[in-house]
Amino acid sequence: MKQLHGFFRTFQLLCVLVLCCPAGLKAQQELDVIRNWMHFTDAPNSLYRHLAGEAYPLLARRQAAVAALKGQAAWQQRQQSIRNNLMEMLGPFPGPTPLRPKVMRTVQKTDYRVEHVVFESQPSFYVTASLYLPATLKKGAKAPAILYCSGHSNTGYRSGAYQRVILNLVKKGFIVLAFDPVGQGERLQYMNPETGTSRFKWPTWEHSYPGAQLFITGSSMARYMIWDGIRAVDYLVSRPEVDAQRIGVTGRSGGGTQSAYIAAFDKRVKAAAPENYVTSYTRLLQTMGPQDAEQNFPQAIARGFDIGDLLLVRAPAPTLMITTTRDIFSIQGSIETAEEVKAAYAAYHKQDNFRMVTDDAAHASTEKNREAMYAFFQRHLNNPGNGKDEPVTALTDEELQVTPSGQVATSLQGETVFTLNLREADRLKNKLQKARQQPDYLAGAVKNARELSGYRAPGKAEKPVFTGRLQKEGYTIEKAFIKGEGDYPVPYITLRPGSGSTGKAVIYLHPAGKAADAAGEMAWLAKNGFTVLAPDLLGTGETGPGVFKGDSYIDSCTYNTWFAAMLTGRSITGIRAGDVVRLAQVLAQDKDVKEVCALAKEEMAPVLLHAAAFDKNITRIALVNPGLSYQSIASTLQYPPEAIQSAVPRALGAYDLPDLAASLAPRYLLIANGGDADEADLVKKAYRGQHAETRLQIVPEAGTEQLHDALKKWLQTQSLTTLTGGSR
Repeated sequence: MKQLHGFFRTFQLLCVLVLCCPAGLKAQQELDVIRNWMHFTDAPNSLYRHLAGEAYPLLARRQAAVAALKGQAAWQQRQQSIRNNLMEMLGPFPGPTPLRPKVMRTVQKTDYRVEHVVFESQPSFYVTASLYLPATLKKGAKAPAILYCSGHSNTGYRSGAYQRVILNLVKKGFIVLAFDPVGQGERLQYMNPETGTSRFKWPTWEHSYPGAQLFITGSSMARYMIWDGIRAVDYLVSRPEVDAQRIGVTGRSGGGTQSAYIAAFDKRVKAAAPENYVTSYTRLLQTMGPQDAEQNFPQAIARGFDIGDLLLVRAPAPTLMITTTRDIFSIQGSIETAEEVKAAYAAYHKQDNFRMVTDDAAHASTEKNREAMYAFFQRHLNNPGNGKDEPVTALTDEELQVTPSGQVATSLQGETVFTLNLREADRLKNKLQKARQQPDYLAGAVKNARELSGYRAPGKAEKPVFTGRLQKEGYTIEKAFIKGEGDYPVPYITLRPGSGSTGKAVIYLHPAGKAADAAGEMAWLAKNGFTVLAPDLLGTGETGPGVFKGDSYIDSCTYNTWFAAMLTGRSITGIRAGDVVRLAQVLAQDKDVKEVCALAKEEMAPVLLHAAAFDKNITRIALVNPGLSYQSIASTLQYPPEAIQSAVPRALGAYDLPDLAASLAPRYLLIANGGDADEADLVKKAYRGQHAETRLQIVPEAGTEQLHDALKKWLQTQSLTTLTGGSR
């Protein structure tokens, strides 16, 4: 878990900006709207607080419903509901195909041997694993087996801490199958061919980077990892040495996540002991927040699901929660979850089948917890013996290598998560293209966008709070804020022309917030007679931690806030779009404004497209450097990470950004420095159908001068109201 590193990285970068750019900082600070308001001292955390605030009432409702369960029948009904929810959120799984297991080589030791194995969880999707067989195993006899799941180590199960557990279990007579999760060990998805290592700094990024693409197509990284685990159990039961009635699963940290998942889905797992993972969503949101892609299910909280349901669904099967008091996963959440699970086991009169063990430690394995786990498996898998944690001699890196090159990518050159998901993205693209042939598809696309983005149409906008005015040459700047969708402010500045006002106002959206272009393009617009309203939308400017491009976006937890929105069925884009509509209402009530226009740059383009598609009062729309469509994000191996916060989970197949652009016809639309020609043709076709070709400008390559010329044309043509004879 390296996300905390991202916070400190962001803080350091901000400190550099402060120390090295005092003039720029002073210019930015004079545009601050709420900096000196004590009520808004936590404004940079507004996005996260709002997302968490969406979740808490849903979680409280679920908690109350679980607390009210009485009797075994009620619990059984709850368990069936959990199973249905899990399959709807994560399924369907690919279905069983031949494993084609191959023992790559064998390492013989005095008291055990290791068979290094590769099997296919999906066709040509290779899983590297090691099967540890105790020397005490007699010919023809069957022994209990443990599936060991690795946490987030670069080397997978080869980590010294994990090897200690594995070899102790082997000493105690258990067969152990340890396998590499996607993106770890010998299964790197984003390998740098020059170094043979991941191009990402941390293994969690190997999960979240493709995980976001999976969410856009309606899949998930959890689905892939769970299926790998289920197929690993398939391999175990195929081995003649394994007693299929005595299978257990364990793992710590990310391995705790996987072991809880696999045990919840696969009834062949008799005993499960997840370690350093199980807490509650409420306490997780109150502490470090949602984590890696595989630890998040689409709409989980909105569906009334909590982490503890992974254990509840197993009752009364033997389960051990292994925890530490100073874990990164809240111990209070673990305690509260354990109380819920105990009630389920009590309803079955099987209280002895569930236990929570705790040691005073950080996010780590301890001797006390290891010995509790050994004893648990020895009891419930009927394999009594010495339960002490014994010293072991770890295998060398060379002895632990499974494939000839040490990486599936170079030894076997099979499928990756990206290539498998690309097929799904292509299927959804074809589905959408068929829908586009229908005469009413645009109305359906806008409806889908409303639902999937979690957009909530605002009521009447509250009156703005005025906080100051600045005089500039040729224009003035007014500072104000309004209340956003939730309990947070939307700070904004309004540049008003000193003379010669055109009556047109431009909502100006920049991913870095209101100060980014204030002295440049916004000032240019004001001096040309246009009122400009530039906000800090939720998570930007004064209400956010800052904007950094490239891998630093992953570093600063951009993915994790996006996951937080998804858990409640919302999207950051949908929330921001609602606030853009609120700002349009503010301008519509301004006596000096006759027409509301809007311009968005880069990652704010999807936000504006959603807002304009939902609110026809925005009569002119300009998209500058609009970036990738959702189809393009899902279909690009190395997409820009900053694009993710503007994406909408499950959008593919239902709608895409070009559909929203097409729905704007016959309003004025300018697209500057856009990308795909096919997407542009889709928009052109819609404008031709509305006989509004002259209201669409597409400028493929626009420098500053060309862009300003295009903006003048976009703004200075006859108003849409006059042309159509209608009203805004």
